[in-house]
Amino acid sequence: MVIPQIKNDLMNRKILLDESDIPTHWYNIMADMPNKPLPPLNPKTGQPAGPGDLSPIFPMGLIMQEVSTERYVEIPDEVREIYKIWRPTPMYRATGLEKLLGTPAKIYYKYEGVSPSGSHKPNTAVPQAYYNKQEGVKSITTETGAGQWGTALAFACAQFGIRCEVYMVRISYDQKPYRKVMMNTFGAEVYPSPSDRTEAGRRILAEDPETSGSLGIAISEAIERAVMDDDTKYSLGSVLNHVLLHQTVIGQEAIKQLEYAGDYPDVVIAPLGGGSNFAGISFPFLKNNLTEGKNTRFVAVEPASCPKLTQGEFMYDFGDSAGYTPLLPMYTLGHNFKPAAIHAGGLRYHGASVLCSQLLKDGLIEAVALQQLECFEAGVMLAKSEGIIAAPEATHAVAQVIREANQAKEEGVEKTILFNLCGHGYVDMQAYDDYFAGKLTDHSFTENELKEGLKEIRELQPL
Repeated sequence: MVIPQIKNDLMNRKILLDESDIPTHWYNIMADMPNKPLPPLNPKTGQPAGPGDLSPIFPMGLIMQEVSTERYVEIPDEVREIYKIWRPTPMYRATGLEKLLGTPAKIYYKYEGVSPSGSHKPNTAVPQAYYNKQEGVKSITTETGAGQWGTALAFACAQFGIRCEVYMVRISYDQKPYRKVMMNTFGAEVYPSPSDRTEAGRRILAEDPETSGSLGIAISEAIERAVMDDDTKYSLGSVLNHVLLHQTVIGQEAIKQLEYAGDYPDVVIAPLGGGSNFAGISFPFLKNNLTEGKNTRFVAVEPASCPKLTQGEFMYDFGDSAGYTPLLPMYTLGHNFKPAAIHAGGLRYHGASVLCSQLLKDGLIEAVALQQLECFEAGVMLAKSEGIIAAPEATHAVAQVIREANQAKEEGVEKTILFNLCGHGYVDMQAYDDYFAGKLTDHSFTENELKEGLKEIRELQPL
């Protein structure tokens, strides 16, 4: 056991834990939410969806976690053993960034880029593969945006001898070829989405052969493939309750690391595509707000071109474009929304998780939307000052951190900021090349886009 005095080595800007500090349980925020989320609905009956509605897609072990209200769920020993490959992840005091900004704020970041896939995604990919293996599943299908989730699931399936089939959003498939190579190396089959392998994909291609795709479309394709085979299940990398549950190992470790540093955050920041990254770092701290009277702010950062939290509406919507999923109560831009082809592929999703949506509705978390040029500028500042090139998704958190730090400087106040550096960008260098070449532009979201995106789903709202 490493003693706290050695762990708290801020001269080296690093706060380490050891294997004994890996959490033994996942934290379920459902137990402490003042207002429980509305239930998912079966779109055919309009009634709450139960385990039976989900069993063709997910193994029962994950379904029971999806509906659980228990505060803590034990992490299986087999999962914790694989976690040891990269967990606990390090936390850094960003003294280089602090100096560059000249801010009185203290900035910390939890670095999830040390995982096998280079992001936070294996935290849920491994348990999902484990529970599928426990129930005899032979193959798992999934979607991926930027490729981080597909890479994580490919790695996890390799640990349990499960076949992995990935549908990668077309624009990211073209922009990030080395993500595909990583997935292939771990043993996965990868297809650009929309594809001609599914009815949903063929329909979209017939309507728009040049489409850049979306996560909603890729989800539809993966689900369609899963329900065709009794030995195959579907796996989702964000949005659902059990996915967010698994990610809470991040925040639990962060609490312990800041405890060793003798500090506690005034604000916690993370990007939000579907919600797992944001939930992973924030939910354990939010528990302390809800149960111990802490007063930390929580800021979810989304792209201005896909602003479901800041401009979308709270309503029931499908999680996919074809309408294969149950109706979920969430902030949404409409499941047929076609996002701009920004490089932050993991954030190009039309809706937010049920849990994050309810928390935002209740005013327990905040949301901001940022343009990609500001985010890439922030990513370059982080690289120069901290030596890590962040994934395009992660630069959204960095940009908001810089805003918070500059505000602290203007007001002359001390502030402790924690953010989740959810992944590295070393296979996303085309994005940075395009940024330096002046090829990237900002994208404005219009009210007409929202009106069109929500038109169809309004007809399916429960009375």
